[in-house]
Amino acid sequence: MDYDYFNLVKQTQHWADQAQITGWINDDLAEQIHQHATSASNTLFSTIDLAGSRPLIVAFMGGTGVGKSSLLNRLAGKAIAKAGVVRPTSREVTLFHHNDITIQQLPNSLPLEATNICQHNDDLKKNIVWIDMPDFDSTESSNKKLVLQWLPHIDVLIYVVSPERYKDQKAWQLLLSEGAQHAWLFVFNQWDKAQQEQYIDFTQQLHKAGFVNPITFKTACTHEPLPDEFSALEANITDLSSTHIVKQLEHHGTQVRKFDLEQKLLAVKCTFASSQTVQKTLALWHSQWQLTTKVLKEGLAWPMQNLATYAAEHATDILLPQTNAHACLWDNWAQSRFDDALNEFIISIDQLDIPVSPFKRQLQSIREVAPTIIQTQTELATRYALANPGNVVHRTFLKGMRLCELILPLIAMAWVGYKVFASYYTSNLLDNHYLGLDFAIHSGLLISLTWLIPFFILKKAQPSLKSSALKGLHKGLQNAFNIIDSEVTLRISTILEQHKAQLDEISVLIKHCNSNASDQNLSVRSDSPLARMLMK
Repeated sequence: MDYDYFNLVKQTQHWADQAQITGWINDDLAEQIHQHATSASNTLFSTIDLAGSRPLIVAFMGGTGVGKSSLLNRLAGKAIAKAGVVRPTSREVTLFHHNDITIQQLPNSLPLEATNICQHNDDLKKNIVWIDMPDFDSTESSNKKLVLQWLPHIDVLIYVVSPERYKDQKAWQLLLSEGAQHAWLFVFNQWDKAQQEQYIDFTQQLHKAGFVNPITFKTACTHEPLPDEFSALEANITDLSSTHIVKQLEHHGTQVRKFDLEQKLLAVKCTFASSQTVQKTLALWHSQWQLTTKVLKEGLAWPMQNLATYAAEHATDILLPQTNAHACLWDNWAQSRFDDALNEFIISIDQLDIPVSPFKRQLQSIREVAPTIIQTQTELATRYALANPGNVVHRTFLKGMRLCELILPLIAMAWVGYKVFASYYTSNLLDNHYLGLDFAIHSGLLISLTWLIPFFILKKAQPSLKSSALKGLHKGLQNAFNIIDSEVTLRISTILEQHKAQLDEISVLIKHCNSNASDQNLSVRSDSPLARMLMK
């Protein structure tokens, strides 16, 4: 593993955390990404005399009683690993390495109390760290966990089987799931008790698992030395400990992990739906909202009539500041219809295979504030309608009538006064009779009519408070619907921006998984012995 890969995994995990918080991926997908290994063999051990190099990490793995510990003891020339009947209950990992090799760091997941460390002075094995792993199929469940924690740090896995245990399903499952990340050598131990048919069957299983020409060794770890291929196994591992091969194995493991990470990210990206598909959500909402507003207007027609009557009868109270005389229009039925509209919208999104959690989270607040929006807008519009009844032309006409009610009687009285004064002046000069009874009656009628006619028109032309309140309710309801539509549209637009940002980020991460995918100097040639150890 290199620094770029470590940063790539950290960036991916950070992205997964953010996507999980915003609801774009579920907990299971986030957990799968977090389980992707960031550790590798170059983080645990270092040597003090080889600059820029590290030892080869080799581990024995297999089922209970196949002889892993016996093989390590044979390599060490002494008993350093527990074997026999004690082994199935042991939670211990045994490390066997040269004195010049030091532990650089041991993660918290690999506790020292579960690690037995032994050292040697054999310079021929200086660049190798041998590890005896716990039995993978042990009755101790913690053994499996310990094996999985150590696997990312291993370069070469020596898979040990016996005539009785070469078909162990648990070990085969591990091989198939983790095989591509490591180099593999296979040891058919206890060969003195085996039959040729068993060995042939074992190699056929390896072919099926993806090893074209696997390297296998037959060993017999007994008290009586028997001819076997143990020396060839030891020489093969020594050849693998060169600096170049170690780097090749490290490079190969990194590329496999990058490929695995890329596949996980591609699978996650498929759950997001395309940008073109997500863009359809706005049209879906507008279509759903049109149907819902039609239903709401029809269903609220009668309550609005009753509310308009109430408003007309309590106009004085409603117009007073800081009063709660306005009855509620948005009842449980209306709220249920609105909730149904949002639920239908969510279902439509889900049918397009778009993650619905971001929409649910963003739209939840709209469910809660919708009654307030309806109440505020209808009350405001009703107050305004009652304070300013009628339309502009109607109000202008009424203002004109009020002006006529005042001015016309004054004009009539001025005219009558003028006639009285003029007639009085003329009668004195000409010695004529003064104004008679007819003039008095006609003058009174004129003055009365100039006042009564505008007064009567004002009375009859006065707009209905109920009609004004109903008009205000309709206008307020429509304003509220527009506000709700705008709020939902704004939230959907925000979700669309988040979706684009998430897709852009995951696309960049996938691109990084393919960056520097091949290094010609570190690539494993197909005709090299190392290629035989890698799963195809």
